[in-house]
Amino acid sequence: LDIILAPLDMDAPLPGLEPAAAGEAAPVAADDPFAEDGDDFGASTASATGDEWDDEFSSDGDDFASDSASFQPSYWFSLGGMRELDAVHNYVDALPETGKVLSLSTVFAVVKNLLGDDIGSVELAIVQKSLPPDVSAMMVEPYFSREREQARVTVRVKETSKDLRRDKFLHDLREALVEKLGIAPERIQFTGMLVLYNNVLQSLFRSQILTIGVVFLAILLMFLALFRSLSLSLIALAPNVLAAGMVLGIMGLLGIPLDIMTITIAAIVVGIGVDDCIHYVHRFIAEFEVDRNYRATMFRCHYSIGRAMYYTTVTVVVGFSMLTLSSFTPSIYFGLLTVMAMVAAVLGALLLLPLLIVLVKPLGPEDG
Repeated sequence: LDIILAPLDMDAPLPGLEPAAAGEAAPVAADDPFAEDGDDFGASTASATGDEWDDEFSSDGDDFASDSASFQPSYWFSLGGMRELDAVHNYVDALPETGKVLSLSTVFAVVKNLLGDDIGSVELAIVQKSLPPDVSAMMVEPYFSREREQARVTVRVKETSKDLRRDKFLHDLREALVEKLGIAPERIQFTGMLVLYNNVLQSLFRSQILTIGVVFLAILLMFLALFRSLSLSLIALAPNVLAAGMVLGIMGLLGIPLDIMTITIAAIVVGIGVDDCIHYVHRFIAEFEVDRNYRATMFRCHYSIGRAMYYTTVTVVVGFSMLTLSSFTPSIYFGLLTVMAMVAAVLGALLLLPLLIVLVKPLGPEDG
């Protein structure tokens, strides 16, 4: 995670380096009684000798002066900027979700060790100006942009922590920087892979909710076209909704976070559940025409298509359970959740679906 901080005010002069206002400076002639005489003396001397006071070192001196005048110390190399960066650095470093923190505060700590803790804006400006290029490239440039006058605080976040909630962490951190440290919101910008990954996950979460709703609606329409019965279509949809809700609920109870790997589980549950339900209902309709007896038809379906669904599920469960032997945690989660999805789908198709059909009797009354 990179925390980009903009300066407090790029147009304001640094503390202690404010230029005197034009109205505050007294005229030279008013406070110097010899100013007029001095001017005459300089003019008479130059005219008398015919010399314009040529100095062979004057050009070098002018160039040196112009370079010094053109250097403008950064806000982050002032006393106020140093204190602000130290406060941000220390606060972020104390958070349990963070590891190593690097910023200009590290450079300031070295300067304090050399010059003492009572350094001010002048010493910091000298440090900014006089650091050797190789030292500056290693200690300053990674955490300070001269062109944009921005400071960067680089934070290593403990991504493997089970307690890490990326979106909440970023929200709480921004809120703390604004409310506790008094930094304006427009001066704070978060960048880095953590922000990118969190944005991807939040987009997946929003699309997951929308997609599940659209998928169930599409499945219902497909069942209506296939079975030509609203009651039978709703009955066939119920095990899919229950299986998806059960798997997502177990994930919540176990504290398994949704990420790029685990967010596909709901789609797997729906896909497997729809397949099992279509097989079972299609066979039930065909078997029901034999004697139009719901209970006898249920037993025949379980003995025929039910056995095929059972053995297919066992085969897939054994295959995906091999992922639990992996040393990669997302693969372990994916294997376990896929096994749960397969079991939930086949239980819904073999237990809940026939029970609802027998109770509701969507195919009409029985004979006899």
